[in-house]
Amino acid sequence: MTSKSMRENPLFIRNSFDVQGRWNIPLVHKQEVDTRAVSLIACSDTRSQDNTANRKNGVHFFVDDYRFEGIYAHPERTLAKYSQYAFLLTPDFSTYADMDLWRQIESVAKNRWVGAFWQSKGLTVIPTISWSTPRSFDFCFDGVEKNGIVAVSTLGCRKSKHSFLCGYEAMLNKLSPQTIICFGEPFPEMQGNIVFVDDRASRKVVR
Repeated sequence: MTSKSMRENPLFIRNSFDVQGRWNIPLVHKQEVDTRAVSLIACSDTRSQDNTANRKNGVHFFVDDYRFEGIYAHPERTLAKYSQYAFLLTPDFSTYADMDLWRQIESVAKNRWVGAFWQSKGLTVIPTISWSTPRSFDFCFDGVEKNGIVAVSTLGCRKSKHSFLCGYEAMLNKLSPQTIICFGEPFPEMQGNIVFVDDRASRKVVR
């Protein structure tokens, strides 16, 4: 591939969408989802031609990163598969505290870029929000419109409850979400309009 064709390749430049914040994070616009009975299945449980029962679910990405890395590298390949489902949470690329900040920023940007890409193809998307230390608060809430629906997960956060709640409060202050889909048992201290999704129930797919 020549330098000119590389510069014209949208998957190399990745500048097709609205952006937000200091780091020009792609913007995921708020969309409406009926949150009265949210049901999720893992991306690893999706199929190219799934049955009607499973298609009524939303899809979450609260699994190991290697299971969905290809979505960012080759987004068109899984577009038909994911378009079957009711809605999609954006991929939860890791933002671990022991990652250098440039890696955490990259994870947030990839999360939002995939969401913006899906929305550009007509899919319904809910942004997944994650954070690490307070240093990450400068960018980890960018690329998300205020007063919308967001998703978080408490899985793996029991031993770092204080850090999680610190970031959660910062998210509420920055985004003022109308609804928070919480994958995993919420902490009693969590405020807001929380919709609890049992992570164990999400493993029950119809095959």
